[in-house]
Amino acid sequence: MNAFHLSTDPTADMVRDELENTLQLQRGAYLAHPCPSFAERKADLLKLKSFIRDNRDAIVDAISADYGNRSRHETLFAEIFSVMDGVDHTLKHLKKWMKPQRRGVDWRNFLGASNRLIPQPLGVVGAIIPWNFPIWTAFNGLICTFAAGNRSMVKMSENSRRLTRLLIDKSGAYFGRDKLAFFDETGGVGIEFSRLKFDHLIFTGSGATGRSVMAAAAPNLCPVTLELGGKAPALICDDFPLRKAVERITFFKYFNAGQICTTADHVFVPRHKVAAFVDMAREIVAARYPSLETPDFTAVIDQRAFQRLTNAMEEAQAQGATLVQLTPGKKWDVATHKIAPHLVLNAPADCELRTREIFGPVLPVIGYDAVDEVVQCVNNGPRPLAFYPFSNDRHLIHALLHRVMSGGATVNDIVLHTGQHDLPFGGVGDSGMGHYHGYEGFVTFSKMRPVFYQAPFSAIKFMWPPYGKFATKYLEFLTK
Repeated sequence: MNAFHLSTDPTADMVRDELENTLQLQRGAYLAHPCPSFAERKADLLKLKSFIRDNRDAIVDAISADYGNRSRHETLFAEIFSVMDGVDHTLKHLKKWMKPQRRGVDWRNFLGASNRLIPQPLGVVGAIIPWNFPIWTAFNGLICTFAAGNRSMVKMSENSRRLTRLLIDKSGAYFGRDKLAFFDETGGVGIEFSRLKFDHLIFTGSGATGRSVMAAAAPNLCPVTLELGGKAPALICDDFPLRKAVERITFFKYFNAGQICTTADHVFVPRHKVAAFVDMAREIVAARYPSLETPDFTAVIDQRAFQRLTNAMEEAQAQGATLVQLTPGKKWDVATHKIAPHLVLNAPADCELRTREIFGPVLPVIGYDAVDEVVQCVNNGPRPLAFYPFSNDRHLIHALLHRVMSGGATVNDIVLHTGQHDLPFGGVGDSGMGHYHGYEGFVTFSKMRPVFYQAPFSAIKFMWPPYGKFATKYLEFLTK
């Protein structure tokens, strides 16, 4: 069995020992075989794909059970297909990525010297996985990790208990524990995991937890990739067809009940079009989700998140905001943790819906008179993980992309940049640091090692002391 389940009430020492033992097992395996061949890496990637394909239905069912209800189609599209497609993309390019790069051409090359940049595995990569897209996050990270030739320890979320149990039980048929180990969060695991001396640590989750993870990793000087969240804005410019924008924004905003770090947290709409935006959203969303009971609409993950969201909605309403329910029937259901898709109009700037990442099926609509207002508003806050401008004016888009900094951007749609395997995924500032996915993921989990190959004849010999007239004249020539 490649991984184990920590006891339900482990002591800190037990947790530390089990994690440390696994790390030493993987590090020993890495040191014994530090640079897997292309064929070995290809085999590992194909095992990842087989793991997902062979256990597809069980994975879908486990995630849905962890959520209370998770749309089967959303899991198949966003998690299962994404991983399988990611493996295919990586296999298509991996042989090229692994080749040493030749750097620089100057006079030294003519003497037989050369520069190389050699991608080499780091060793053992730790990954801390969130609950919202647990397969997409864990396995897209593993694709990059294994492509770079590493081994991995993966800590799952406490909200993914059924899925984690499945991964632990099934993964041993594909990988030895010295290659891949999954861990459940049973209390005290996360902090001990963050303190391990990994060769690289990747964390996906909230900014507050990300700061704690980075602080725990700092004593080991362990490099970290932080994929955090934030309040990603969408901006509909006046020239863009409104209905097309509403169709696209509402699809991804209410996908997974809005529990996506890269979805639109709020949308800026020309003030004279806000009423039309609301009318279109009512029509479009009600057709997609005719009731709260539809299995196509995903539940909020747990009671705490449900209570946080409903409290924030009631707070905004009490301060004068208007809640616009987009589906008929109940506005929310305590028993199933489902919250109907909502728009929020006139939300006060200091209410929770405007100041904290929403992470739910609630979309504040903010009217504006001039694009410069929006730019200033976004730039006055923390840098978001994503930015979504909608315009057919290429000059305006060019200006917006250069004036508003974010981790990534999609023009005229929502979220899609995160699913492009040949684009890196990562935040900036408060929304994170570092990248993974595709080639940049391969680079993140590799040591891009510079190597200089000296020529048979070394011109530096002329510079050996004692320094004579030749060395003096030569240095003066070089430094003119």
